[in-house]
Amino acid sequence: MTTHDSSALPLRIGLVGAGPWARRTHAPALAAHPGVVLSGVWGRRAEAAEALAAAHGTEAHTGEAGFDALLATSDAVAFAVPPDVQAPLAARAAGAGRHLLLDKPVATTVAAARGVADAAERAGVASVVFCTLRFARGTAPWIAEQAASGGWFTARAAWIGALFAPGTDNEFAASPWRREKGGLWDVGPHALSVLIPVLGDVTEVVAARGPADAVHLLLRHTSGASSTVTLALDAPAGAAGTEVEFRGETGVSALPEGGGDALGAFRAAVDALSEAARTGVAHPCDVRFGLRLTEVLARAEAELGRA
Repeated sequence: MTTHDSSALPLRIGLVGAGPWARRTHAPALAAHPGVVLSGVWGRRAEAAEALAAAHGTEAHTGEAGFDALLATSDAVAFAVPPDVQAPLAARAAGAGRHLLLDKPVATTVAAARGVADAAERAGVASVVFCTLRFARGTAPWIAEQAASGGWFTARAAWIGALFAPGTDNEFAASPWRREKGGLWDVGPHALSVLIPVLGDVTEVVAARGPADAVHLLLRHTSGASSTVTLALDAPAGAAGTEVEFRGETGVSALPEGGGDALGAFRAAVDALSEAARTGVAHPCDVRFGLRLTEVLARAEAELGRA
């Protein structure tokens, strides 16, 4: 793997995306990180890229030539764009030898996600997929503790959002890809990113539709445990919430509150990428794990299509 000595020079990270997620989380976290230089902002809309770059004292880029210019001044690239915009750009970045800090899901097709994973492997670059709860201070240690304890019999997870409910004021409601793909693809990676490290990889998937965009999954894992998952973005406001609960030999363990610090979690993800780039040791939540999330979600989507 291509390595970067973070003790000698800061890691130059270019940001791809200038929307709400980039404005709220990625750009401020990168600009404030002591071990990072925000080397530029690339956006599909020039005015948005220029505004975000100006706010953080860096260069703005757009278009094909602009993406190449961002790569030329960066050691790594962080992505805050829709998954099927992210995938081909990430494959290009990896091909240019740039480390990858990816958003979830890596892509919404297995072929596109595999393209990114294969490009990263060929280039020997480090990668991290930003599944928030895997990096948040309040939840990451809890996930590791549940994985270490083992003996789980079953689990249930619910990621229920009210993004499109009347009267809600959320910038992400304007996201076309979230409207099209729903909770399965937007919050499904979050659920799987908690369940798989604890219960093992998914071996069987059964999927059924609920009201609006709600999806219910029944999963079997390599440990022998089963889990149930409910995912939605278009629920009533009063129904929204996130829960994960494991049940097994040691009793019942529930996801602690405090996983909502996106800035802190993203800083931890940047640290994880820097460490992987420095040491050449793959992070557990890397692009191959991101590919696996896409494979499981695509299998669930196919099940729903047959229903």
